[in-house]
Amino acid sequence: MATSTTGSTLLQPLSNAVRLPVDQVNFVVCQLFALLAAIWFRTYLHSSKTSPFVRHVVATLLGLYLALFCFGWYALHFVIQSGISYYIMIIIGVENMHKYCFVFALGYLTVCQITRVYIFDYGQYSADFSGPMMIITQKITSLAFEIHDGMFRKNEDLTPSQRCLAVRRMPSLLEYLSYNCNFMGILAGPLCSYKDYITFIEGRSYQLQQSEANGKEDTKYEQTDPSPNIAVAQKLLICGLSLLFHMTITKTLPVEYNIDDNFRATASWPIRFFYLYVSLMAARPKYYFAWTLADAINNAAGFGFRGYDKNGVTRWDLISNLRIQQIEFSTSFKMFLDNWNIQTALWLKRVCYERATFSPTIQTFILSAIWHGVYPGYYLTFLTGVLMTLAARAIRNNIRHYFVESPAVKLCYDIITWMATQVAISYTVVPFVLLSVKPSFTFYSSCYFCLHIASILVLLVFPLKRTQKGSKKHESVQPVWSKKLEEENLLQKNSYSTTNNSFSQKQEITCRYQALKQ
Repeated sequence: MATSTTGSTLLQPLSNAVRLPVDQVNFVVCQLFALLAAIWFRTYLHSSKTSPFVRHVVATLLGLYLALFCFGWYALHFVIQSGISYYIMIIIGVENMHKYCFVFALGYLTVCQITRVYIFDYGQYSADFSGPMMIITQKITSLAFEIHDGMFRKNEDLTPSQRCLAVRRMPSLLEYLSYNCNFMGILAGPLCSYKDYITFIEGRSYQLQQSEANGKEDTKYEQTDPSPNIAVAQKLLICGLSLLFHMTITKTLPVEYNIDDNFRATASWPIRFFYLYVSLMAARPKYYFAWTLADAINNAAGFGFRGYDKNGVTRWDLISNLRIQQIEFSTSFKMFLDNWNIQTALWLKRVCYERATFSPTIQTFILSAIWHGVYPGYYLTFLTGVLMTLAARAIRNNIRHYFVESPAVKLCYDIITWMATQVAISYTVVPFVLLSVKPSFTFYSSCYFCLHIASILVLLVFPLKRTQKGSKKHESVQPVWSKKLEEENLLQKNSYSTTNNSFSQKQEITCRYQALKQ
């Protein structure tokens, strides 16, 4: 089924030449333009040369222009959603605004997704306006919770991460629009915290926390910004390789072949599971390309620095969305999800998992499915993901300690768990790619729902650790996006912070260090 673009058709000749939908060509060209704009932004509109007001205005206007070029009048949804959410924050007040903003932003996103999917172009993967709205929804809800934490809740009632991310003054409308619609993240994100973004715009001095050999913190101040050039070049190389893989190999390994009648009838079980793995692996490079390019754009603008490692090497992964090596060599379901779509995982943890009063894992997977969209395949994937996550957690908690004493035994254990993890992930996400109910059930029924049944049996045989009551409630059973990742961000990320009359910079550093110790 052909799709019509909602944005500019200026690049239609290029689209015809490369045989890609013009929406996708617009997206890639706009991201490359954003990369050049980011270099210009860091060079000529550096915080030492111009005011935060100018940086906010330029970042917002460039972002809205790119949105208009890609999505036409649909880009108005970004402004409408942000504007109404800001109005809700102002009139509702800090006590309940996080609830109203959450319901409105997610509801508005869902309505837009329903109209796009079921009215305009069901099943098409061309660039669409609901993609940026997903990121804006994350930003709206995250900031609403952060303001609620900072301006209403008592400091002692907050978790370490909530305390460090809490925003203690209401942003201006310009700051709010700049955060939601800046050119660096308008098309592909990733999500970042409001405090990190504002401090980047305002150009605070870098506060570098580097662990010494004795475990103490050595806080240093640097007057000049470290260069992101090497990090940007490395990420652009990854983008090029990912795009090349997607353009040449991905099309030869369609996921749909897993439900081909002839293939299912003639292929042996080992061949079927091997093709399942390689076809889903081949589907990932397009995400590697989009998310790594988005990260490179932010880095090129000077945003994303997280300090130095113990060897003094700069780290530009403050808002990185994935770790490819850890994804491809994951030895557990949890490890895979910890390194895939990292910022979304942290968003789900912060706004849902650690605030849920019951069944946090189930609630979080449901929220993830709603946020992703309205295709039935998404819900099948995330419901299957709940089973897989709980089963994998039960196995790991009950048997892993038997295989870690001997290096040789642990190596064998790692190889087996790597194979099991890759098959389980592939099995789980097939409906996410196929989208519809019928082909998804065709696939699962052809496999006799084997991993669903196995997961249920595991949960019946192996006990799960019970969640303790009290303040440790979310620490005894970690979500799939582990608290280790959260703590690493709190300690090693650059200690950006927004204007805060109640806390000094020294207190913010102490806050982040204490978060790790706890």
